Amino acid sequence: MKEKNEEDELMEKLAKEMIKNGDVKSAFDVEEKLRKSFGKIIKSMLEAEMNEHLGNEKYKHEDNKEENYRNGYSRKKVKSNLGEIDLNIPRDRKGEFEPVVVPKHSRDISRLETQIIELYGMGNTTRQISDFVENLYGFEVSAEMVSNITDKIIPEMEEWKTRRLEEIYPFLYIDAIHFNVKENGVVGKKAAYIAMGINLSGIKEVLGIYIGENETSKFWMTVFNNLKNRGIKDIIILSSDGLTGIKEAIQVAFPKTEHQTCIVHLTRNTLKYVSHRDKGKFAQDLKAIYTASDEEIGKKLMYETAEKWKEKYPTAMDRWEENWGIISPFFKFSQKIRKMIYTTNTIESLNSCYRRLNKARNVYPTKESLMKVLYLSTKKVTKNWTSKVPEWGECLKELEIMYEGRI
Repeated sequence: MKEKNEEDELMEKLAKEMIKNGDVKSAFDVEEKLRKSFGKIIKSMLEAEMNEHLGNEKYKHEDNKEENYRNGYSRKKVKSNLGEIDLNIPRDRKGEFEPVVVPKHSRDISRLETQIIELYGMGNTTRQISDFVENLYGFEVSAEMVSNITDKIIPEMEEWKTRRLEEIYPFLYIDAIHFNVKENGVVGKKAAYIAMGINLSGIKEVLGIYIGENETSKFWMTVFNNLKNRGIKDIIILSSDGLTGIKEAIQVAFPKTEHQTCIVHLTRNTLKYVSHRDKGKFAQDLKAIYTASDEEIGKKLMYETAEKWKEKYPTAMDRWEENWGIISPFFKFSQKIRKMIYTTNTIESLNSCYRRLNKARNVYPTKESLMKVLYLSTKKVTKNWTSKVPEWGECLKELEIMYEGRI
């Protein structure tokens, strides 16, 4: 049987004393008792700090006026995990005392700021956060206070946005999530474009988040120039949905990069206008195209599928023909790499996290507030991204052979 340590014995003694006094009848009473005890414990710690600071005990000092000594108390109300607590902070005559347990100018000794930032990162509004704090701790936090607390992560966020990147990324994925944002008093749609790469070590990494309105070649040039300015010299394969202007921009910024469209999105868009009765058979025909052993067979199957369905769905295969140049790259790769580039689902876990933000909050007051939330959410999701993607060694060897001299 495990022996009780001093801390366990002390807590058991405290519990028995509470019950013996008869003033504890509920969990609320326990919390209130702990709150009062907490204040006394903090006071004792402050007194001990002052003793150490002065090198003597309370009220002991010489008549020599050059010596420092205690000089009364200053009252202070602080926020804690047990609610608001009134404290008497000891002072010294020379004003040199710097308490550690309750730092000077500090009004909060709880994890409140951390909790507010976590709640904000989950997409909660300032009103929801205020209600949460009031229900749990018994005091209000204003919208201004929430904003000031969350603004503390801005320097960290800016450093993350401008951090140096690796020179080569074998894979880059770009996808977009849309949010409602208020601007000049009007609510409109903003797209958050997420750039996620897989580095040479096979580790996933969110390279950047870019909030924009319209997809244009100019917008994408800004994104790619940002990635270049932060150190990227080469991207082997870029996988994206049919984002407007990206094809032209990548050819200028990274002319050697293979641009692979997301086959999954293309298939979904094709089947969107197909009747429910025909979807199964049509999907089988599309799958036959993108699982073909080589590009020649795949292209042949594409034309056959277009011919087969042209009477019922005359324009269904138009996008396949128009975009064949960015559909076909994966035909030259093994199944391992095909799985990695024919879809942007590699960042689906990240996207699902962002979609939950939309469920938690209908409108963001500014682009800046949206960026803060996206950064905090990204930070939470990616903290466990420490493992290599499956079969990374084999994938990298294949790329080294296919793109000799670039990896």
